[in-house]
Amino acid sequence: MALYLITGGARGIGAGIARRLVAAGGTVIIADKEKAQVDGARSVICDVSDEAQVASLLMGIEALDGKLNGLVCNAGCMVRKPVETLTLEEWNNVLATNLTSTFLLVKAAAPLLRAATGAVVTITSTRAHMSEPNTEAYAASKGGLVALTHALAVSLGPEIRVNCISPGWIHTSSEPLRPEDHAQHPAGRVGTVEDIAELTAFLLSGKAGFITGAEFVADGGMTRKMIYAE
Repeated sequence: MALYLITGGARGIGAGIARRLVAAGGTVIIADKEKAQVDGARSVICDVSDEAQVASLLMGIEALDGKLNGLVCNAGCMVRKPVETLTLEEWNNVLATNLTSTFLLVKAAAPLLRAATGAVVTITSTRAHMSEPNTEAYAASKGGLVALTHALAVSLGPEIRVNCISPGWIHTSSEPLRPEDHAQHPAGRVGTVEDIAELTAFLLSGKAGFITGAEFVADGGMTRKMIYAE
């Protein structure tokens, strides 16, 4: 039975990925600052931007489970503020959570992943390629994560594959959507958590054995759509 570690899995996309992997028969560990409530998954409280906590997390997995087949780096946060008022502390916190955490996790998990010929999937964002105002820290962290992904793939291959998924608009709340929200997407709808979970499961599987260092943009075609003001 494969064992997977998912960060930021207490809610949203991370929780959806955890449910998908549990349903496929995997053993799933969720690392998050808050307790995860995903049936069949084991919850561990961990701030993945903290090197000591990440080291403790992986030592615990090695001691208890003795293996790790897949790592999903999904933890993330955003601060939406004008750059003139964005503090250095806020900037550093976003980069630590969204980008540095992946470095810490892969560094600590590499021996277990190498032994299992495992895979890493990082969850980036289309914000690596396009932006809304006042999202500098988030955009920088996600752009860095795309680059870190292909760097890790080259450094850790062939034993460990590393790929990233850049979601667009994924509906993770209970807020109702409007017809125009769906219609603006070339695919005809807003994305779901299940869309990203299914793609993640594929990239972690042996079916994706020839895929590494790649970015998969899952945004219903929005980054390919030319938009003009009317």
